[in-house]
Amino acid sequence: MDNSATLPGIKHIKKETPVGKILGKASLYLILLVGAVIFIFPFFWMISSSLMTLGETIIRKFVPAIPQWVNYKEAWTQANFSKYFINSVLVTLGTLTGLLFTSILAGYAFGRIDFKGKNLLFGIFLATMMIPESVTLIPNYLLIRGTIIPLPGGTWINTYWALTVPFMANAFSIFLLRQFFAQIPKELWDAARIDGCDHLRFLIQVVMPISKAPIMTVLLFGFTGSWNAFQWPLLVTTRDTWRPLMVGLYGFVQEAGPNTHWLMAGAVITIIPILIVYFLTQKQFTQGIATTGLKG
Repeated sequence: MDNSATLPGIKHIKKETPVGKILGKASLYLILLVGAVIFIFPFFWMISSSLMTLGETIIRKFVPAIPQWVNYKEAWTQANFSKYFINSVLVTLGTLTGLLFTSILAGYAFGRIDFKGKNLLFGIFLATMMIPESVTLIPNYLLIRGTIIPLPGGTWINTYWALTVPFMANAFSIFLLRQFFAQIPKELWDAARIDGCDHLRFLIQVVMPISKAPIMTVLLFGFTGSWNAFQWPLLVTTRDTWRPLMVGLYGFVQEAGPNTHWLMAGAVITIIPILIVYFLTQKQFTQGIATTGLKG
């Protein structure tokens, strides 16, 4: 009997040769390698330029002849970087505090509490995610300046509140937490009600301890957005008193042209806190994205 014959209606499956598997894996690794190089090269160029002299950056050398570590000291002192760094820390801490407060409470209300008009209100929240930031820039500025409604002190221009209050509520953060809170088993709430828990106690003692991953995800996104903010701080501050780190980088661009070596050194200093926070929260960030589904 011929073993190569196939039964009627059954397609013969051709086994892939070892050479074909090797070529397939090699092609995949090549694509990943090219993507990694494209992604890493800007960071390599930034670090390399931060260790060059100004002349080396002008002629666009690939690596410095002698690493100029003094550039980091100059970047820290020349443009008042220490003050900007403290401002960024204070602004980020204030923004994250408000963001967590509003996102956790609103996310729990939308995910676990039934009230009239909940779906309509949540739909309006989601619709705001479709509006470009540039469209809301002028209305937000008029609010902060006190043109639309009166504000304590008359205006919030050049104040701590202008840099934090507009970012203490975020539709995406509320949506992310709402999706996770909605997946918590109803049996936990029933058991908590038997023990006499109300919604606030249930949120603090039951929901939040098992929601560390999505909360850390909100923290990471909020930290990155607040730390990297440039356009809004530049708009609402006219003095250096409250300007954050990203605006401080702009100080290296002078009339004679940018001091590229100091600018890149300042950029390296700026991204270090982001990298530290990311690596500390990487596990929770991955779990938060993986476990927060689209249910509800």
